Amino acid sequence: MEDTTSQPVERMSFLDRFLPVWIMLAMAAGLALGRAVPGLSGALERLEVGGISLPIALGLLIMMYPPLAKVRYDKTREIATDTRLMAVSIILNWILGPAFMFALAWIFLPGEPELRTGLIIVGLARCIAMVLVWSDLACADREATAVLVAINSVFQVLMFGVLGWFYLQILPSWLGLETTSVEFSFWAIVSSVLVFLGIPLLAGLLSRIIGERTKGRDWYENTFLPRISPFALIGLLFTIVLLFALQGDAIIAAPLDVARIALPLLVYFVVMFLGSFLLGRAIGLDYAKSTTVAFTASGNNFELAIAVAIGTFGVTSGQALAGVVGPLIEVPVLVALVYVALAMGRRLFPGDTTAPGRRAQRDPR
Repeated sequence: MEDTTSQPVERMSFLDRFLPVWIMLAMAAGLALGRAVPGLSGALERLEVGGISLPIALGLLIMMYPPLAKVRYDKTREIATDTRLMAVSIILNWILGPAFMFALAWIFLPGEPELRTGLIIVGLARCIAMVLVWSDLACADREATAVLVAINSVFQVLMFGVLGWFYLQILPSWLGLETTSVEFSFWAIVSSVLVFLGIPLLAGLLSRIIGERTKGRDWYENTFLPRISPFALIGLLFTIVLLFALQGDAIIAAPLDVARIALPLLVYFVVMFLGSFLLGRAIGLDYAKSTTVAFTASGNNFELAIAVAIGTFGVTSGQALAGVVGPLIEVPVLVALVYVALAMGRRLFPGDTTAPGRRAQRDPR
């Protein structure tokens, strides 16, 4: 059998190949920047509209545009009719994921009501942003990722408040646990979805339509997309620097709370990813779709969780701190899981044309 182990790495750009290094440097730069410029955090916090940080929104939009510009939108209808893929994704994202985070919050934080509530809110906010980058790096199915992200966005608008009420009031009361009374802003959820998904999705769709009609698909796939691809990781690194600059003081001031939040999040990301990945394989999905399911199920929309927690409980609350710590743990863990997916794909999906290496040969990125 042909050895494809090195092929995905060989096809990676300089940025992709050393991604963990750049992310660690971005984290360090953000912390250093926040400490070196005392007024920076306050200045960045003032650049908000409707609870959305404009600098972070800019970074996320830059990050999300290239993956969405790569999507073949003519294939999305076929993906949406794959009932097996749709069913497993909805069950993982909207039943198992929130329930698992609820269990972890009570197991690891039984005596910390603020941190516990914040962690449960994180579990309700399903990923619609960074998952596009992780999936693209792991050679997942772009079209399936775009469809599942869109479905998560619709469910987010419809179900976030309902699930918040269930997991913070109804289920704890059934189990004899402490309840939390809370009301979520419907418009905060809608605005988050429209900004963080609607804008880059529309930009990606228009880019493909206009690019293919004016220059042809060959130019669009082989000239335009390679030119814009690095901006996904540039946007990611820019966002990481800002997050750490904004939240560095909170992290340094409460290291024990950060550690308490980090442990259940680490368990959540790893278990949800591996469980979803293996479940995809077990039900007969190929590597690309199994990887898509795994990343969409394990990632969370921390931008929404932070906005909701701050708007409901205040910027200095423990609930907000739980949202803040989320991306600081998610980013390095899911980067590591990209490499786990690539390695597992070669071993668990022999002969699969969507697996790493074989896909690279027929589908240049």
